[in-house]
Amino acid sequence: MSADRSVLEHAYGALATAVAAVDDDAAWSPTGCQGWCVRDLVHHLHADAVRALVALHSPAPGPADCDSVAYWRGWGVDAARDELTRRATRVESGVRSWPALRSAYLEVAAAARRAVAGADPAAVVSTQDHALSVADLASTLAVEATLHHLDLTAHLQLPPPSPAGLEEVRRVVEALLEHPLPGWSDERVALVGTGRAAPTAEETDALGPANDRLPVFS
Repeated sequence: MSADRSVLEHAYGALATAVAAVDDDAAWSPTGCQGWCVRDLVHHLHADAVRALVALHSPAPGPADCDSVAYWRGWGVDAARDELTRRATRVESGVRSWPALRSAYLEVAAAARRAVAGADPAAVVSTQDHALSVADLASTLAVEATLHHLDLTAHLQLPPPSPAGLEEVRRVVEALLEHPLPGWSDERVALVGTGRAAPTAEETDALGPANDRLPVFS
């Protein structure tokens, strides 16, 4: 079953509000992404929004090969490439002024939101060596945006992620864990499930064997 593409509107909208509130000084603040300051992370978010636009104009030649949950199972398979991406992001983010980078992100993120809203949710598109429906693509984009929104707020007082985005992260994390987490807040599921926070002793007991699957992705 495909995800609900409307979650992207909520996740991207909340994230845009947070990014717009960051001034030049705060853009140098650390984030929840090790080694990245706010401007590095926003450069990465800009690239992801561009990828969304490219994907929406890249019809897949065949049927979907994954959905909004299976997409994340390939996370971390190429550590060397991921490290190069992290380093390149830090270099590239320093080329532009913060106002220019912030403006570019807000512009392309708004375009991605409109493009997803106007696309056929059942259409199958290509991105990152996968073919998936527009609705499932929207979910993956919303999940990443929501998690990085949490990263932005790790050291800054900013508007929080959208409840819809956090609910979608929870859905994906629990599906990958194959273990529901009743009594946990959506934010706590997001933080612990993706390695952004260590589980307490009580949470470890609640996770049981699923603890060995952490983090499901980051």
